[in-house]
Amino acid sequence: MKNRYFRSCEFSVGRVYGLVLRYWYLLKGSAPRLLELAYWPSIQLILWGFISQFFLSQSSALAGAAGVLIGAVLLWDILFRGQLGFSISFLEELWSRNLGHLFVTPLRAHEFIAALMTISLIRVLIGVGPAILLAIPLYHFSIFDLGLPLIAFFANLMMFGWVIGLLVTALLMRVGLGAESVAWALIFLIAPVSAIYYPVTILPDWLQVVAWALPPAHIFEGMRAILISSTFDVKFWLNAFGLNVFYLTVSSVIFLHNFRAARQDGKLLQMGE
Repeated sequence: MKNRYFRSCEFSVGRVYGLVLRYWYLLKGSAPRLLELAYWPSIQLILWGFISQFFLSQSSALAGAAGVLIGAVLLWDILFRGQLGFSISFLEELWSRNLGHLFVTPLRAHEFIAALMTISLIRVLIGVGPAILLAIPLYHFSIFDLGLPLIAFFANLMMFGWVIGLLVTALLMRVGLGAESVAWALIFLIAPVSAIYYPVTILPDWLQVVAWALPPAHIFEGMRAILISSTFDVKFWLNAFGLNVFYLTVSSVIFLHNFRAARQDGKLLQMGE
């Protein structure tokens, strides 16, 4: 029993790398997939950029909001693409009926999670990178002006994207492709309370409690503090990081529980179109 436990806790970088390589070849070998990654972030940036340019032509109060809006769009896309990259990579296995084939190999569930997180990060860099670069010549706004706090925001947004991705994949593991649309829809459920384009204080009191219980609200408030008053409030980062660690632990436990249940019920071999 002890040997079985230790085998289940093994972690092979080689197996993770092999799975990441599989997803990378899927991505690299499809021009439409690559185009789609960069298409939506760039379109959103252009749309909100022109809205911000309109603000610049209005009162000084509205002009000050222009850079905040563009920054919010870019950071929101990191969160959205992080979650989607995780979920879509898992869906690729369901669509191709490959999930059962993966787990007749020595691949462990935690290695599978690590591979999904890695390819999610790669997809975010490919998808959001062009939009970040476009903002510089088009609107004279650089997200890099946030400095080192940008790394803290990026890491926290990626972590919460993985939290949502783990919950989505756990649900898919439980009910199958009938819940496929959740992969796109779940992240938007938290958007109104994430304080992306407005401060948390705009929300009703009871919703403010919900907002502060989620990492994105702390991240976007921290971003606005830097862009408006040039101050990095470390409290926002610490709160977001603490919440992310908690939610990442809980979502991982839920995923692993559903994975074990699906394996015992033989669902891994049955999932697919």
